[in-house]
Amino acid sequence: MANPRTKSAHALRVLHSPRSVGGNPQGLACAERELGLDSTAVIFEQNYFQYKADEVLLPNGANPLTVTVKRWQLLARALRDFDIIHFNFGQSFMAGKVAADAEAVRRYPAPVRWLYQSYTQLLELRDLPLLKRLGKGIVVTYQGDDARQGDFTRANFAISMANEVEDGYYSAASDQHKRWRIARFADYADRIFALNPDLLHVLPPQAQFLPYSHIDLREWTPVHAATTSAKKPVVLHAPSHRGAKGTRFVLEAIARLQQEGIDLEFILVEGLAHAEARKLYAQADLLIDQVLAGWYGGLAVELMALGKPVMCYIREEDLKFIPEPMRTELPIINTTPATLYATLKLWLTTRQPELATVGQRSRRYVENWHDPLKIAACMKTEYEAIMASKQRKDTGR
Repeated sequence: MANPRTKSAHALRVLHSPRSVGGNPQGLACAERELGLDSTAVIFEQNYFQYKADEVLLPNGANPLTVTVKRWQLLARALRDFDIIHFNFGQSFMAGKVAADAEAVRRYPAPVRWLYQSYTQLLELRDLPLLKRLGKGIVVTYQGDDARQGDFTRANFAISMANEVEDGYYSAASDQHKRWRIARFADYADRIFALNPDLLHVLPPQAQFLPYSHIDLREWTPVHAATTSAKKPVVLHAPSHRGAKGTRFVLEAIARLQQEGIDLEFILVEGLAHAEARKLYAQADLLIDQVLAGWYGGLAVELMALGKPVMCYIREEDLKFIPEPMRTELPIINTTPATLYATLKLWLTTRQPELATVGQRSRRYVENWHDPLKIAACMKTEYEAIMASKQRKDTGR
């Protein structure tokens, strides 16, 4: 898809790339365009969620040579056509280090794998100093496992997904590599943001919390939860990764409640494109989101926008990174893996009539804190400050 709008010559030109995790870069780019910025979201490949992007450069499974050519072409385009490069998921245009058994290269002979590994290791994040030297503003947003480290979470958090994911999901090597990448971005990025507050424990001190901005609230009409206990409550859980989201605890709690005769309907959403999954979201009376990460995900924002109450684990020690008014208004029903069964039972029985009220609060909360136009306005201010600073330095020289 071509760039959907042509802006004036004076509009800041912003490129969001190279991935569209949870649709957040595209949502922000759309909102920025409404505020007069010339913003474009360009990604290399789609995943099964099929979140929209302005441009998708490659079909899934493209060979490494084609991917490499497209990466260099996008870098050249960024240098020529954009003022601000807003990287997402802690990645730049250059390929990251590739393991020998990575799906992208394992079908090739050993010499080819070795050559590609050497190439990616040599050039990883090497585009950052070039972009900086040529006057581009560099912004990076971290979104989860691009910064989250298994050794840190195990050592510092009593509840952590690091204890539930499969072997190799986190490793000493991957943790160290993430720290190297974070340090390199810290050397060159003008702004660093994180969508999850737990990441700010391991990001540089100048990093800031940024709320999710992936949905246009005008396109999400509230469908509020049941107001009485006469209706069988519908509980929904939609994990992108069962271990990371704590799905086994959800399934255990649901099974126990059903064995006790608690009247409920349970919907488990997996493997669907976002547009298909959204049809199921409207049926829910309660979402159980992630119960290990310590914060809610983009899915919770979508359900709250529909006026649905959300249950997930909120880690107390991470709240220091959140604006105080946001903490005060937080409508999430807090639970842990250990308390999930009891919390869920309470809200499906005694407190079921209150679900509608929590859902209404949830809608107001996303209007206040996840409106992409409000977040885009903040980003516009940041982008303009970055470019003004560069102009002052150039004038000084």
